[in-house]
Amino acid sequence: MFIEALKVPDLAAGGMKAAKIEDKEVLICNYDGKFYALDRRCSHMKALLDLGTLEGYILTCPLHFAQFDITTGEALNRPVADASSFEPISVPEMITNINTYPVLVEGQTVSVDVSKTGR
Repeated sequence: MFIEALKVPDLAAGGMKAAKIEDKEVLICNYDGKFYALDRRCSHMKALLDLGTLEGYILTCPLHFAQFDITTGEALNRPVADASSFEPISVPEMITNINTYPVLVEGQTVSVDVSKTGR
C-alpha cells in the first residue's frame, strides 16, 4: 500500500530526505527528477545515510564511506577504516545491499510502499 511521504517540491533534484512510513525509516532521493526510496540506515553500522552525500545515483555513508546505488540498493564498495587512507575494512561481510521500496508519484505527491522491497 502506497503511503504519502512528501510533496515533489519538497525535494530538489540531487536531494534526499528522511521519512518515517509506518514503522520504517526510509530515505527518499531525487535523482534526475525521479524519486527513489531505500533504507535510511547503512547496512554496516546503521549510520544515518541522510547525513552522507548523494552524487548522481551514488549514496555515500557518512561514517565509513560505504557507497550504495540508490536505484537498486546495491552496495558498491566496502567501508573504509580511515578516510585519509581509504583503506578498506578487512571483513567483506560487513556490508550488504540495502532495501529499496516502490515509489509512486501522482501529481505533486510522492508515495512509498514499504510493504514490498524493490529487490
